[in-house]
Amino acid sequence: MTISPTKNRGLAGVLAVVTGSAGGIGRAVCERLRQENCKVAGLDLSPSALADHSFTCDVGNDRQVDSAADQIRNQLGNPAIVVHAAAQSEHATTLGSSPEAFARLYNINVISAVRLARNFAPAMCAAGKGTFIFISSINGGMGAPALSAYAASKGALDALTRTLAMELAESGVRVNAVAPASIDTPLLEASFARSADPAAARAANIRRHPLGRLGTPSDVASLVAFLASDEASWVTGEILLVDGGAHLARR
Repeated sequence: MTISPTKNRGLAGVLAVVTGSAGGIGRAVCERLRQENCKVAGLDLSPSALADHSFTCDVGNDRQVDSAADQIRNQLGNPAIVVHAAAQSEHATTLGSSPEAFARLYNINVISAVRLARNFAPAMCAAGKGTFIFISSINGGMGAPALSAYAASKGALDALTRTLAMELAESGVRVNAVAPASIDTPLLEASFARSADPAAARAANIRRHPLGRLGTPSDVASLVAFLASDEASWVTGEILLVDGGAHLARR
């Protein structure tokens, strides 16, 4: 696959680690960072076709993340960019969910970010530079009936983003999060399919976004590339919405 480079934004030759690299958003992030001439190591349960190096890993498992991090360091060196795009969701209200489901989503969506920080932040701090970018959600700041465990986990990820940013700032390491609204992925299509009229459900979702369309994985990846670049060198602790204006119209 031939990828055309974009203008140099200080990312050429930089090693990036991307979790969820075989999924919709993670896959797009891998592709975009490669367009920026990064070297990309993907972590996922399935191989990633768009990462330069693919590592099979359950990011919800301490030992597997530690092992994958060791392999990356030994084979490729220390990453300067870490993007946590792996996530799980559950369609259920608070009372319709379970403590087990809340714990499962929290483990993947939040604690996995901690695993990544513990493995990769020390070398970034020693180098005096580096960046973590966590894929959050508009629902983390607004709540989402019928997505209770997911919204709660993303709210926690937002808090972790701000806290870790404060803790690492003195060492020159930046931490930010990207919070999308509805992104057109197979996971979103599956949620439409659960309704009695999937086409109507899709149309109703689109109407929630003032720009009049669903987001795409590349919309998210473009913001990730900016945050990873030198152009964002004075941006940290931010939860940046990429939502087609949905926060303006959300009821």
